[in-house]
Amino acid sequence: MVLSTTVSQRKHIKRKAPRGFLKRVFKRQKPHLRLETSGDLLMHLNCLLFVHRLAEESRTNACENKCGIIKKEHVLAAAKVILKKSRGS
Repeated sequence: MVLSTTVSQRKHIKRKAPRGFLKRVFKRQKPHLRLETSGDLLMHLNCLLFVHRLAEESRTNACENKCGIIKKEHVLAAAKVILKKSRGS
């Protein structure tokens, strides 16, 4: 049986941030770091915003190259642009 490579349309989307997972990851990576109660939610929001900006910039790069599919090169170029913007401001 061949597994499908596409995402199922009936996939249940979680409405909450995985707070326990985020806290556990932060504690493993930076045990000395002390976050306030909603710090993990702010980090999750920051990550989601970055991914959203990356997707928009990647789509723009693909359209400029007249390509219907977003490729690895488009994402890498978009990441460079986003990081330059975040460091510059």
